[in-house]
Amino acid sequence: MLFSKVDRLDRIVNRGENMQCTVHTPNAYLCTHQAALLPDWQQPVASVLVVLQPCPISLFDRTTETEVYKDLLRQQFLQFGESIVRLLQRQSHHATRFDPRTGLPIDATAGTLRLHDVAVVRSLLGYDTLDCGGCLTIVHPQWQGAVYPATLLSSAPPVTVERAMQQVENVVLASGR
Repeated sequence: MLFSKVDRLDRIVNRGENMQCTVHTPNAYLCTHQAALLPDWQQPVASVLVVLQPCPISLFDRTTETEVYKDLLRQQFLQFGESIVRLLQRQSHHATRFDPRTGLPIDATAGTLRLHDVAVVRSLLGYDTLDCGGCLTIVHPQWQGAVYPATLLSSAPPVTVERAMQQVENVVLASGR
């Protein structure tokens, strides 16, 4: 059976229904605005890792409960992404997670622009979005509004980011987490 690139990456990285990860080349917006997003990077962005995590409840409404879940999912992404970033940096690549809450890079100097994860997902995956009180939210084909997006950028080629994800996933699976 043949799998698309997205299906194959999902199989590598997903632990059950806990996460959907896809690796892409950057869109025109990221290429054009790299200096405003990541002013210290001397190498171009070559890969975009999109991480989508399902949430037990829809994030269409802003409530105390949704904020608790968003914070938990943010922390999970930050931990998962940190392992990938460190591995790529040890291989002499630029890599940074973007904080889903602020849109600012965590592992690099911030520029004058913020990254909007929902816009990245819409551009790279083609998922619909919904305006919920002035905040764009992803409409995932399976999870609908119960999805939390996050983004990691790297100067490493997509295949290198894919390998880094595999290595991180293997460590996580071996540890039983």
